[in-house]
Amino acid sequence: MSGSSMFATVLGRGVVAPLARVLWRPRIVGRKNVPKRGAVILASNHRSFIDSPAITIMAPRKVSFLAKQEYFTGTGFRGGVSRAFFGAIGAIGVERGAGAAAQQALDLGLARLQEGEAFAIYPEGTRSLDGRIYRGRTGVAWLALTSGAPVVPVALTGTEDVQPVGSRVPKLARVTIEFGEPLDLSSFGEASSGRARRHATDAVMAAIQAMSGQEPANAYNNPPATIVERVRRALHRDDPSEAVEPD
Repeated sequence: MSGSSMFATVLGRGVVAPLARVLWRPRIVGRKNVPKRGAVILASNHRSFIDSPAITIMAPRKVSFLAKQEYFTGTGFRGGVSRAFFGAIGAIGVERGAGAAAQQALDLGLARLQEGEAFAIYPEGTRSLDGRIYRGRTGVAWLALTSGAPVVPVALTGTEDVQPVGSRVPKLARVTIEFGEPLDLSSFGEASSGRARRHATDAVMAAIQAMSGQEPANAYNNPPATIVERVRRALHRDDPSEAVEPD
């Protein structure tokens, strides 16, 4: 293990995790549903910036997830703190975007799974601004069907109170994280089948929604481009038929 990796591990397990448990007073449900060894995908709802730290800190094993490359490229003291923190909680820096960038991100996740690791992903793609749960994108199914890894659905509650969308300073609030029973998606078909990926993803999202109790939005969660769209989303006035992208 390199010096930087060792420092990240010590920081994550020895400092960040205990502090988070004191501040958030987490309630953890279904910890035994996460396999102790071997490849596994943790597919979660997405309600707050702190969701990834919550999952990686509360999971019973080391978990990796994708994060913006900018968190690792800053300079000076602030940049160093950012790199140390995100490295400590298992983040993998990646360029965001569609097409080739999106496939590269999935390939990075697949590489972790092929090494027998745990990998976390948000099928909704981005945080929910209105508390509803959005339609899942099929990358989670591609990863599962390509790697053969089981999918553990994860439901987070309370993280939206710790750090609401738009807030920079975390607050004190109780967080609940529930790990559901592992799902074997192999019966849906091959990863090359769009129909198989769609149905498998819908099954994962149904499991997450059953635990979280969120209202289904029946649409993809496309990031609003304007302030007006943000307000509309926050007030629940968006049309469920809008912003649906083809798989």
